[in-house]
Amino acid sequence: PVLRSLPRHLSSHSHQLPLVFNLCAPYAVRSTLQKQQSLPVRPIIPLVARISDQNASGAPPMTVREKSRLDKFRQLLASSSTDLEELRKHSWSGIPREVRPITWRLLSGYLPANKERRELVLKRKREEYFRFIEQYYHSRTDEHYKDTYRQIHIDIPRTNPLIPLFQQPAVQEVFERILFIWAIRHPASGYVQGINDLVTPFFVVFLSEFVTEDMENFDVAALPLETQRNIEADSFWCMSKLLDGIQDNYTFAQPGIQNKVKALEELVSRIDEDIHNHFKRYEVEYLQFAFRWMNNLLMRELPLRCTIRLWDTYQAEAEGFSHFHLYVCAAFLIKWRKEILSMVDFQGLLMLLQNLPTIHWGNEEVGLLLAEAYRLKYMFADAPSHYKR
Repeated sequence: PVLRSLPRHLSSHSHQLPLVFNLCAPYAVRSTLQKQQSLPVRPIIPLVARISDQNASGAPPMTVREKSRLDKFRQLLASSSTDLEELRKHSWSGIPREVRPITWRLLSGYLPANKERRELVLKRKREEYFRFIEQYYHSRTDEHYKDTYRQIHIDIPRTNPLIPLFQQPAVQEVFERILFIWAIRHPASGYVQGINDLVTPFFVVFLSEFVTEDMENFDVAALPLETQRNIEADSFWCMSKLLDGIQDNYTFAQPGIQNKVKALEELVSRIDEDIHNHFKRYEVEYLQFAFRWMNNLLMRELPLRCTIRLWDTYQAEAEGFSHFHLYVCAAFLIKWRKEILSMVDFQGLLMLLQNLPTIHWGNEEVGLLLAEAYRLKYMFADAPSHYKR
């Protein structure tokens, strides 16, 4: 079982802690945590070099292939009713930056395929969100919601702490409102640590419609108020759509995550017995590193620009966030095979797995990771017998 907040003495290192334990957790789990606590604290490696993806400002001019891809997207988006299947097919291998905001709104199910209805839907949904704010936001100080709001308030400054954009009061207030409204509208789970990360990609993508240069340092308060409000409402609705598909990750005891970590362990035992046995030998449990991979959808492991590229595919893939993510995690683990097998102690292994060197990753590395995940899914997804040892 997983608590909604970290014990105070652990919270300052929450980036390094893969798992939040209930004090009444089984002895084996508690002893695992004690073993981890005895590890020396390691500085957190910055997770973002640049938010902008490779084909953003400062990149070389578009190649002919990129230009024809962009034209194809524009053509699909301009038709009176966008063919969503076709849009998914083209989005799987990455969405051009220029059309990513509209494409994400469509793929997440927030916007209708019918072009004529879009403007109306946007207007209605944005107004609906701000009605929630008027209706509920003042209750954040009520006894009933005080703890929820306090936890959100604590977590938000820790969301991408190394990017100035996310340290702006205006941006932190946006995140507080989004998360609080989501939490009280979803009482089955309420707010759970990790959900705060999931707002970030949507916020950055919808902001990118108005900012092309140096987004990391852009002053959001300089945008017209209506633009700020639209970005906030759209981020809320798209994040809600995503969470609808993985809500059992965040209900009491987080059963969705427990099951996915178990599935990852079974999958790895089939794909790469050496790694699996290596973990067994040095008493590394999958929960110790993979809990965070599932809870934060690998966002703490990759630079933000890579998460955005990854999510292009997740939104294009059926059950991308719930099912395909498992194969991405397996591919991600196998990617570090050599480094994992060269570590011959518990401490070294855990440090490696919690600080994998992805700081310089870009679209190319993510593309290779996704191709490998697709191969694994093709080999194992439709063969449940593969799961059984």
